[in-house]
Amino acid sequence: MLLCAVGVQVSDGNVENMITKSFNVYRMKRNNLSLVNKIVWSSPAVKQPKVGFFSSLNHTHMHTVLLDWGSLPHYVVLRIFQYLPLIDRARASSVCKKWNEVFHIPDLWRKFEFELNQSATSYFKSTHPDLIQQIIKKHATHLQYVSFKVDSSTESAEAACDILSQLVNCSIQTLGLISTAKPSFMNVSKSHFVSALTVVFVNSKSLSSIKIEGTPVDDPSLKILVANNSDTLRLLKMSSCPHVSSDGILCVADLCQGLRELALNYYILSDELLLALSSETHVNLEHLRIDVVSENPGQIEFHSIKKQSWDALIKHSPGVNVVMYFFLYEEEFEAFFKEETPVTHLYFGRSVSKAILGRIGLNCPRLIELVVCANGLQTLDTELICIAEHCKNLIALGLSECEVSCSAFIEFVRLCGKRLTQLSVMEDVLIPDDEYSLDKVHTEVSKHLGRMWFPDVLPVW
Repeated sequence: MLLCAVGVQVSDGNVENMITKSFNVYRMKRNNLSLVNKIVWSSPAVKQPKVGFFSSLNHTHMHTVLLDWGSLPHYVVLRIFQYLPLIDRARASSVCKKWNEVFHIPDLWRKFEFELNQSATSYFKSTHPDLIQQIIKKHATHLQYVSFKVDSSTESAEAACDILSQLVNCSIQTLGLISTAKPSFMNVSKSHFVSALTVVFVNSKSLSSIKIEGTPVDDPSLKILVANNSDTLRLLKMSSCPHVSSDGILCVADLCQGLRELALNYYILSDELLLALSSETHVNLEHLRIDVVSENPGQIEFHSIKKQSWDALIKHSPGVNVVMYFFLYEEEFEAFFKEETPVTHLYFGRSVSKAILGRIGLNCPRLIELVVCANGLQTLDTELICIAEHCKNLIALGLSECEVSCSAFIEFVRLCGKRLTQLSVMEDVLIPDDEYSLDKVHTEVSKHLGRMWFPDVLPVW
């Protein structure tokens, strides 16, 4: 999701070998390379070249071998540098003048990930402060795809905000704020974070992809984003942003007509938002990801979305993937799947009742993928067969910590047939019955799938 010639043409298949060689060689000085060349010339195999055609071939070969790495074309070194971590890239730039020139080519600095952590508590290597300042000073105007990876410490998140505040001369297209462990950005002062983020929103007039999940972004900052980037914004991921309201996200949907992918929490999903995304002037939405998580532990009631609002979205964007991640307790599901819902991908991270799974079979005709992480000790035979009968697009199923009889599971697979491209079921989910034992399940399932299949087994340590 990147090399070509060294005296002779090199195919893409040799990319890895070239990178490995470059990584080992760039630490050498040119005088060491000259010494190697002398050794090669004095080798008995090439000391007395033959006269004529073969002599010409040998000479050409030796000319290729003798090229030192400083003679590589800029575009080859550039591609090699793009594979190197920043610290190795910086060291390689000191090998020779040519490599140092490549180090400062703008194309090398269009994509960059700032890694910020407290070394005592983090497992990944932090970007050195001196290099950060060099990037801001010399390459900030070239940055287009920028991400910040921080650990769980508040200090790391604050350092990310400090860097964001300095990106005043950028024209960033992609911005990602990633916490490897939570909390992080949520522990930063809201005013500090919003102030830093606003610098990017105001100065980058072509933001197209933004990931600001788990941050204290708020409605006013979203309005600034829209005011400066409404024509370019295509992807916005902002789940777990408690300071954003339905009005804030509605402002984005109303004015960012090119929005194709949106990720948000269910509590800011509304009928008005779906209707805004369904307006004639809006492009077809491709992905809508919804995280359904309790705002407060033990919350029971969730608002319902009208069927007419879902229908409007599907009519406007018939190919949209509606992905829902549920992290609720069983008693919190009452508002969901009572009528037809156009969800395509369903993931249940906690236990889900038989009743809810029964509703899914009746009210989710667009379902493509279903993952049930837990259910309890009640068999899901009827519910699973209902899903197979009514969800004609289902191609992927994952089951864990629930129970299904072997007969019902085989019937489910028979009904779905070869369209089931992914089938991940833990062995302890399948309950032997009078008709099938565990030994026979894999044979019957393999027959209906048209390929070899076995249930998943937990490793024994």
